[in-house]
Amino acid sequence: MKRIAMLTGIMILAAPLVVAQTSTWTNDPAHSEVDFSVKHLSITNVHGRFGRVAATLVYNDKDVTKSTVTASIDVTGVNTGETARDNHLKTADFFDVATFPTATFASTSVARQGSQLAVSGNLTLHGVTKPVVLMVDGPTAPVTGMDKKMHTGMEATTTIDRTAFGIGPKFPDGAVSNAVKITIELDFVKQ
Repeated sequence: MKRIAMLTGIMILAAPLVVAQTSTWTNDPAHSEVDFSVKHLSITNVHGRFGRVAATLVYNDKDVTKSTVTASIDVTGVNTGETARDNHLKTADFFDVATFPTATFASTSVARQGSQLAVSGNLTLHGVTKPVVLMVDGPTAPVTGMDKKMHTGMEATTTIDRTAFGIGPKFPDGAVSNAVKITIELDFVKQ
């Protein structure tokens, strides 16, 4: 009987340690962004940025591969620095932001790959969901920000085929490359 009571006591004391292995972090919108670049006429890169991103990281302190991340990206804020091009990108020819105002990402697995993390997940863009792999540098060592909260940073990159998501199917690869590089910069704040 003493043995059962002792074992129960140890389990009760150990329970907070298991819970303490994960923490929730949300991104600081003022220091986070989602950018893209795509070849135009096979000669130059056009760079752009989407609107705000809202991301949540559930970080496992003991085993980063057990962490998860979700994100929602405001596609209506697409900006390449050229108003006419931005207005065209918002139409049904490309992003159709009236119908599909947001893109989302939800991780399905995290794996170490050299010095990086390979975060696999489902990207929903233009109403189409496809698996993608984000190559992540980070998380950085946490630092205390001016807000007195802990911050960590990550940069993730992936390349998608825009036509697989039904974006700009009327435009050939030579005019607007099918390959679009996406770069995600996130400043996460511990909650």
